[in-house]
Amino acid sequence: MVAEGQDRTAALERRNAELQRLLELAREQLGEMKEKLAEASQPPQTFATFVQKVGRLVDIVSQGRRMRVAVLPGVDVDLKPGDEVLLNGMSVVVGKAQPERTGQAAIVREVIDDDRILVVSRGEDERVAVLIGGDAAARVHEGDTVIIDPRTGFASERVERTGVEALLLEEVPDVDYASIGGLTPQIERIRDAIELPIRHPELYREHLLQPPRGLLLYGPPGCGKTLIAKAVAHSLGDAVGADRSYFLSVKGPELLNKYVGETERYIRTIFERARAKAHTGAPVVVFFDEMDALFRARGSGVSSDMETTIVPQLLTELDGVEALSNVIVIGASNREDMIDPAILRPGRLDVKIEISRPDARSAEDIFAKYLTTRLPIDPGAIKEHGGDAHATVRAMTSDAVAHLFAAPDASDHVSGAMIRNIVDRAKTAAIKSVISGGAKGISFAHLRSACEQELIEARAVAARELG
Repeated sequence: MVAEGQDRTAALERRNAELQRLLELAREQLGEMKEKLAEASQPPQTFATFVQKVGRLVDIVSQGRRMRVAVLPGVDVDLKPGDEVLLNGMSVVVGKAQPERTGQAAIVREVIDDDRILVVSRGEDERVAVLIGGDAAARVHEGDTVIIDPRTGFASERVERTGVEALLLEEVPDVDYASIGGLTPQIERIRDAIELPIRHPELYREHLLQPPRGLLLYGPPGCGKTLIAKAVAHSLGDAVGADRSYFLSVKGPELLNKYVGETERYIRTIFERARAKAHTGAPVVVFFDEMDALFRARGSGVSSDMETTIVPQLLTELDGVEALSNVIVIGASNREDMIDPAILRPGRLDVKIEISRPDARSAEDIFAKYLTTRLPIDPGAIKEHGGDAHATVRAMTSDAVAHLFAAPDASDHVSGAMIRNIVDRAKTAAIKSVISGGAKGISFAHLRSACEQELIEARAVAARELG
């Protein structure tokens, strides 16, 4: 009997413990339901933007209205301007909300001071915005796009605009004047026009001489116009003693946009970016390639009337560059006669330099940039020249130039790009020769064959253009 009673007591204790556990679980579930019911019955809360703290009160902007409201006791008021807060039905701050990641895009026209910027949005609507966040002024420059809250005037973050950024190449390629062959007179003129005012500004001031604002490189394609522009940007950094220089390369056709006013905005943004970079003391080259595709003569009837607004926009920006000593505008074109005369007049693109096709002497100089002793040279050819690789390369260069200019129409087709392609063709032929079991090295025959192939292709291209 005693053992039976003990078993019954133990069973009752287990049942009592289970009932207690279920009771506690029901109590917790009831508490959670009460909390959810309380949350569901709460009135809606309003989002607002924190502006500043004034004693125990705070200034906020809600639905376009600026108000001074109280903060619920116990709520953390460690807020920064621009933070999002929650208001209850009595317009009391009851908590902090997650920041909004959307807003109106605006372009920075000017950085006023450490925390204020002048922005333009919705056409030409200018307003002063306040930068929020640490080191805000260091994050934005003229021409950048920022998100602003039109109700509060706060600018929250910088936005990458791929529409314009894709058109700009800010890194200067590692190209100097020594990499360019056959254009020594043109390079000398460019250095006189661009580097002299930067290296000797006091002499220009003494002679009351205004340095050129820009230059135009014109001539047939493939003769080194783009290469010269890159070398100018590379050289300017040394001229002013800056740590680096900037090369804003703009492709004319890519700048065109079907939407009204977008191309003009792109142009403004490009020059705003150039001014911002120039303020740091670094030289800036704004390079417009294929300039005739974008800035055609107004009233020419060649294209639509789009140039009637694009050309004036560029003229305005060129005139605005006058106060900046570190900005150089360079244009390149195959058809300078199609560019609007107002762009080419003195005071804008002052210096005009023709980059013509190379003659035999210039062609040898260009060949020397690409055909060097660092390349595998035919051992038989080197042996014929007394084992002197340098003499062999010079002989190869002279032979290739003589073979190239032996054609009566060579002067109509030869360019720096063609000469580089001739050397590349010869390299390919030498590689194929090695693969097929022949001797290693570029030979005279490889270069002569490459010259003939390039001339044939150039004639075919010219025939299609005429036909």
